[in-house]
Amino acid sequence: MTSIVKCRKLHKTYRQGTIEVHAIRGVDLDVVEGEFMALAGPSGSGKTTLLNLIGGLDHFDSGKVHIKGADLARLNSRQATELRLHHVGFIFQAYNLLPVLSAIENVEYILLLRGVRDKERRRRSRDILEEVGLGDMLNRRPHELSGGQQQRVAVARALVTEPDIILADEPTANLDSETATGLLDIMRTMNQRHQVTFIFSTHDARVMDYARRIVRLRDGRIEKDENKDGPAD
Repeated sequence: MTSIVKCRKLHKTYRQGTIEVHAIRGVDLDVVEGEFMALAGPSGSGKTTLLNLIGGLDHFDSGKVHIKGADLARLNSRQATELRLHHVGFIFQAYNLLPVLSAIENVEYILLLRGVRDKERRRRSRDILEEVGLGDMLNRRPHELSGGQQQRVAVARALVTEPDIILADEPTANLDSETATGLLDIMRTMNQRHQVTFIFSTHDARVMDYARRIVRLRDGRIEKDENKDGPAD
């Protein structure tokens, strides 16, 4: 099995005034291609920080992170941006949709950044929105959509580039149980159909029920690594 993410002796410290917060303390983690896994733990455990370090949204103090064999510490800002643009999709708790754009335009935007031509961009965006159940809401703007529908647009935007990895930070936190379950069904189907690797940061029991592997963090360290398909390596 090929590791798509490798973290070695990873450390991250934040300074809050005169206080140092050791968010990540010596984490070693391997994520295999096609996993559907959760980074779980209480508030302050380091799960979101670890997700951001893996995605290159934050810089680690020491250690190593490799994504598809690329050493993040050796990439310049342009190379890191290219890696994220072509290989990593992000889903955020706050959706992060552009309010002036319609659902389909929000999904198209990431393809525009990749230089995809107009007709192909529109076709792919329409197809993925239909796949997440929003085929009849293509032209609605975010304020015309429910929270669950906005999050589906965010999922479609993350998937439309056919990334190798999707990093999802508390994607169900603002959703009711029925909407969250529907969204998780969609993401699990995408994982199974397209072999996209999903890594969630979450404290939501619903996400953990769906995850095939749960890495539990506490105080910046891995406390437990549970693989529902068998012992974790």
